[in-house]
Amino acid sequence: MSAEFIITGQVLSFAHSPFEGVPEDAAHLNEAVLIRDGCVAAVGTADDLRRQAPNAEVQAQGNALITAGFVDAHAHYPQTGIIASWGKRLIDWLNTYTFPEEMQFRDLDYAKEVASRYFDLTLQNGTTTTVSYCTIHPESVDAYFAEASTRRLRALGGKTCMDRNAPEGLRDTAQSAYDDSKRLLQKWNDQGRLSYVITPRFSPTSTPEQLEALGRLWAEHPECLMQTHLSEQVDEIEWVKSLFPQARDYLDTYEVYGLLGERGLYGHAIHLETREIDRLREVGASLIHCPTSNTFIGSGLFNMAQRKAEGFAVGLATDTGGGSSFSVLRSMAAAYEIGQLTGTALHPAQLYWLATAGSAQALHLADKIGNIQVGMEADLIALDLSSTPAIAQRSARAEDIWEAVFPTIMMGDDRAIKQVWISGRAL
Repeated sequence: MSAEFIITGQVLSFAHSPFEGVPEDAAHLNEAVLIRDGCVAAVGTADDLRRQAPNAEVQAQGNALITAGFVDAHAHYPQTGIIASWGKRLIDWLNTYTFPEEMQFRDLDYAKEVASRYFDLTLQNGTTTTVSYCTIHPESVDAYFAEASTRRLRALGGKTCMDRNAPEGLRDTAQSAYDDSKRLLQKWNDQGRLSYVITPRFSPTSTPEQLEALGRLWAEHPECLMQTHLSEQVDEIEWVKSLFPQARDYLDTYEVYGLLGERGLYGHAIHLETREIDRLREVGASLIHCPTSNTFIGSGLFNMAQRKAEGFAVGLATDTGGGSSFSVLRSMAAAYEIGQLTGTALHPAQLYWLATAGSAQALHLADKIGNIQVGMEADLIALDLSSTPAIAQRSARAEDIWEAVFPTIMMGDDRAIKQVWISGRAL
């Protein structure tokens, strides 16, 4: 493929967050985008870009919406095989489905097979960046990053650390968690488009000694992100209180061990107390909304409008396999439905921003991915806004772009993904 080409269609970019001011004013549509050496070189009219690059190949996408690829800010690739498992809430889900499956990732070949299948599925659904928890096994991390590297993907992830309240074979120790994580960090972080994320699963599965060790590792490598779970379910919070009787609240079980910071990603964060909200906001931490998981496992309703009004960076995520779909479109639809239940109808521009630029902002990658702006990496998708008869008949009645996009957000799936480009290379 040529190192320089033009994509034509309806090219969507964001000038700022649609949670600030009138949502429609945040977005711009252009006719074409010029890609050069894997990055966005220019955006404008098709004629202007052809004049700038007269020898560039033109990839015409008709009336498709050309956007940044989706950014999935919280997932568990080892749970690929157990997605859509029936009838459990969080703690029973882990014991019944998750832990038995994760035991198998000590086998590198098995981990490689699942990693390959996982990226097949995410790319099929237009997801170009993933942030994944792996398992306690270093092999699971190696398989994930090696597969992502082969596909030239921007991918983030880390070894999940647990030294209690998990079955034998899925527990490490405070020292081995530190040692393994440090070695994997040194091996993979900042290698090409890869980023290592320090990953305590959540407080109930880590002793204070392990949390302290991982907090120390983060202090030694403040350039890294740290990801964990926070206040997902009410019974989980009660469990945390019983395990950490001296803690002021759930967040305190991270804070006292050095696991609260600006580059922290706190998954779910549904049932937050006032002090927790204040401290998370004070340090500039990111909250990660996992709507299909929150409904599928019965966790609760994240109040997006309130958190954004408070100034939080919020990412959107599938949380596969607790989440019930690999499609970020489905996460957008579930976020809209939860917004309705919490009293605020999220605008289509806000939903789309959360799935792209908003998640990139939460990951501290907004200068690289999540938007179509000059200099950014060309991880792009073409979205067919008439991918099924049901969607087509509704979008045909649209009077503006957001009315045309919204049926795909609510009813779309992998059939809506017309094309994917990774670093300017069409898949």
